[in-house]
Order: sequence, then structure tokens, then C-alpha cells
Amino acid sequence: MATRDPDRKRRQLMEAALAEFAEFGLAGARVDRLAKRAGISPGLVYSFAAGKEGLFEAVYEAIAEQTVNAVPIDADDLAEYAGRLHDAGQRHPQVMRFLTWYALESTERSASDLVARSMQDKIASVEAAQQRGSVRRDKSAAEILALVLALANMWQHHTEDVNALVPPAHQRATVTDAVRRLVTPD
Repeated sequence: MATRDPDRKRRQLMEAALAEFAEFGLAGARVDRLAKRAGISPGLVYSFAAGKEGLFEAVYEAIAEQTVNAVPIDADDLAEYAGRLHDAGQRHPQVMRFLTWYALESTERSASDLVARSMQDKIASVEAAQQRGSVRRDKSAAEILALVLALANMWQHHTEDVNALVPPAHQRATVTDAVRRLVTPD
């Protein structure tokens, strides 16, 4: 007789949800297709999450938590931080596609508590680095952070023809060099 393993089913559901939402977004995702990917019945989707929208939010929260923990900021070396973010995006293109859908389909949502806290902590870290003199002071810490995040993830947001301009082997160096030039005090 098979034993029930709700944690395994939840992991399968989250993995399937990430794949489904990364491919189709919230509006295009289908619960029946998602359940089939997870190897569970469509009814179980609703027992684990408050419908498709709740599952979309749960996937976002899981990604946010993983990213915050996997790529901690080093405000005294923002270039390397950007490089590590770039590396994470390259290793997990499905996550980057999901986040693009999330941004497109979540215009009326406010940042989750985890993300808001993380951003405030990162801004405080950049401010401290500015006070130590390792990051330029003519831009706010929030502006610096926004630019670092944009540069770190820029390759995931371009079409193949733009990405082909810089070989993949040089993309990380392009990111870290740009961030270093951006944040280094004159």
C-alpha cells in the first residue's frame, strides 16, 4: 500500500507550478495541465493553495525566499553581488521567466513582507557602504540597488539577437565591469 507524502506532493506541485507559470503566465496557466505536470489530481491543487492565484503567489514567495538566502548582498563588492545574481539567473532561466510574468501580471500587488524587508535591508547595506566610502554617494542607495539589480538580470530580458551581441562567456564580466564602474567612487 502506498504511503501518503504530502510534502513530496507539495514539492511536485510547486515545481509544476513554476514550470506552468514560467511558460504561460498566470492568465494562460491551466489547473488541469498544472496538476498533470505534478502528477496529482486537479482537486489537490486547491487543497494545497487558494486556487491558481494563490499558487502563483506561493511560487513567488518561494522564489523570493530562495533568492534572498542563496544570493546575499555584499554592499562593499556590489560588482561580485551582481555577478552572483547573474549566475543564479543563468542557472535558473525558468525562475527568470516566472519573475517576468509576475511583474507583468502583478501590477496592483504590493511587495510581499519578505521582499520589502529584503529590499530595505539591501538599501541599508548600500547606505552603510556609501558611508564607508566604498560606494559612490551622488546617487541614493535605492537608485544604486535598482541599477545593480537591472544590470545583473539584463541578459534574461533581451531577445536572442541582442544576447548574441555578447557571447555568454563574456556576459558575466560585462555585468560585473559595468556595476564596478557604476558604483566605484570617483
